[in-house]
Amino acid sequence: MASVEASGKTVAEAIERALDELDATREDIEFEVLSEPKSGILGVGSSDARVRAWRIGEGDAPAGADAVVDGDSAAEGELIEDDAEMAAQMLDHLLELMGITADVSIRDAETPGDGLGMAKAVLDIEGDDLGLLIGRRGETLASLQYLLNLMVGRKLTEHATFTVDVEGYRRRRETQLNSLARRMADQVRRTRRPVTLEPMPPNERRIIHLTLAEDHEVETSSLGEGENRKVSISLKR
Repeated sequence: MASVEASGKTVAEAIERALDELDATREDIEFEVLSEPKSGILGVGSSDARVRAWRIGEGDAPAGADAVVDGDSAAEGELIEDDAEMAAQMLDHLLELMGITADVSIRDAETPGDGLGMAKAVLDIEGDDLGLLIGRRGETLASLQYLLNLMVGRKLTEHATFTVDVEGYRRRRETQLNSLARRMADQVRRTRRPVTLEPMPPNERRIIHLTLAEDHEVETSSLGEGENRKVSISLKR
């Protein structure tokens, strides 16, 4: 599909619904806000937020939406570096507002868990007792990354997405997911029965899909909706 339209009580909720429809992560898409939510007066005249979203590189961007274009390679390299520095400063400021003392460093994305092929860079947060920033199943970290990219997107004229990691959490989680995917694929081959994994956020489902993408015996698909969306692994027909 070229693009989808989705609605929600907030713009963020509308974007999440669009991500579910596209089976994508925030880093995979561009979006345009079609209308902001309105509260109305005593509930009269209220309306939801509406967005239009499409995968990066698929279909034409809507009129008025930012388009990603190729430019001079040297100038583009300088832009990326400046963008990463700006994103790191914004993240520093967010952490300061949260009362968290930590260091932010910049590195290249190297694996799917880092956002390889989508993220301009990875912003690593290091410090003491940062479990609070990760949250249950990485939910707080995902929200922090989403907020940062929303802020960065308002400052830049070109699309740039950044992955935020805390104390190597994403790399450890990626290793766990790679191992889980291969174990479950072996189980499917042994029992000849499909396996459905627990609900996962889009970025984690993507890791499962990519881990088994070149497996000649099994295939993966996403099932369910919203927070209950899961990956199913089954034998190829």
